[in-house]
Amino acid sequence: MRESKREAALEAAKRIIQRDGVTGLSYEAVAAEAGLTKGGLLYHFPSREDLLVALHGHVAQRWEQAMEAEGGAPAAELDRASRFGAFVRASQYPDRAELLLMLEASENPVNNAIWDDIYHRWVDPVPDSADASAEEVQRFIARLAADGLWLYESLATEHLDPELRRKLADQITAWGAPEASTD
Repeated sequence: MRESKREAALEAAKRIIQRDGVTGLSYEAVAAEAGLTKGGLLYHFPSREDLLVALHGHVAQRWEQAMEAEGGAPAAELDRASRFGAFVRASQYPDRAELLLMLEASENPVNNAIWDDIYHRWVDPVPDSADASAEEVQRFIARLAADGLWLYESLATEHLDPELRRKLADQITAWGAPEASTD
């Protein structure tokens, strides 16, 4: 299967999960959605688990590309505040497939590592003790707020007004950079 057909299969798999959930993902469904043969899928993805691992990588890579676009550079080239701001802005527009894949990954170490690797490039680690500094705690609270905004947007039937979403993202971003705060 050429790379463009592999990409088409992964995009079809994402659409299926978006519409039908992870349990709706099958070779037959992906082949029909992508206009490919089941044999073509089996060539690149010998098992359903291989397809899921590739799909996690594909969707997670898109998420990181969105953060790079928001930040203007890869995570390694940005300072802490810029990385976090890009994370918050890119996380404002989740879709159901991302949510379902992240939930599915939480019980699979291989798939979870795909998301964690990207996550850890963009946000500070969880403070490791009760002795964390006030700034570390504030940055972690901001991270939880960003995750909460993402989860709200993933699950809520009532979507936020874009201007309100922007204000929330701006405030969360400011909380994530306490050393830059003048308050």
